[in-house]
Amino acid sequence: MRRILILRGGALGDFLVTLPAIAVLRERWPDAEIDLVGNAVAAALGVQAGLLTRVESQHGQLWSELYNAAPLSEDLEARLAAYDLVLSYWPDPDGDLRRRFPLHPHQRFLSDPAHPLVAPAAAHYCAPLMALGLKTDRFLYPLAAPAGRPTGIALHPGSGSTRKNWPLEHWSTLARWLRAEWSHELFVISGECEPAGLLSDSGQPWRSLPLNELLNRLASCRLFIGHDSGISHLAAAAGAPCVLLFGPTDPRIWAPPGPRIAVVQHEPAMESITLGQVQAAVKAALGDQR
Repeated sequence: MRRILILRGGALGDFLVTLPAIAVLRERWPDAEIDLVGNAVAAALGVQAGLLTRVESQHGQLWSELYNAAPLSEDLEARLAAYDLVLSYWPDPDGDLRRRFPLHPHQRFLSDPAHPLVAPAAAHYCAPLMALGLKTDRFLYPLAAPAGRPTGIALHPGSGSTRKNWPLEHWSTLARWLRAEWSHELFVISGECEPAGLLSDSGQPWRSLPLNELLNRLASCRLFIGHDSGISHLAAAAGAPCVLLFGPTDPRIWAPPGPRIAVVQHEPAMESITLGQVQAAVKAALGDQR
């Protein structure tokens, strides 16, 4: 393979659970150009890691042509025909994409549903590669490793959906307990989905940091506490031990896999998770590191 195109939409977490599949392709074809069309901000992490050659936003007008009934423009058809492999995770309920490919006899087209059907999610996105004879059981791709002595506890009280969030008053109580029990500094992660000043009295704010900077900071944390969110997947990729709170979503699919990931869940509502459950998970993760 000389040129590979990956079509992958979604948010940060959706990209990160696709990284193991991208890593398999890079390992098999180390000199190939591997391009991705999707979440360009998140996928820039893949370029930084040397897994991707270039990235482009899926929201460009050009890419909407793939779902039209009309023939492709000459420019887009020529561009797509230059790829030896097209791997698509874009939604395709009516088979619009599948009917477009392959564009020539030597092109391979592989696809899988956008929503994972097996656990963990990364295994789902690796499954199409078996058609190429490629397998893996590494379903968490490390983007960073702890440098030096880890310090501080990072809290991320938000996510992409309010139904996946533990109540803020519980986070405030947890932060007070952490300060009383441990000497570690607290950091509060927030972004555009969360209000400004979130838990401003609980720790140093890390607001709307560039993803590569947040990745590096998380790599130096002693612990990360969060929800089912893309930032939790980033923390896991940074190598930080994680305590993750789950409610309505399935942690078998959506929690990052690995021995340093602890899940606290009480279905169906997040408010059913007790402070004691979270404290027990934190104590197990931190041990005697006071």
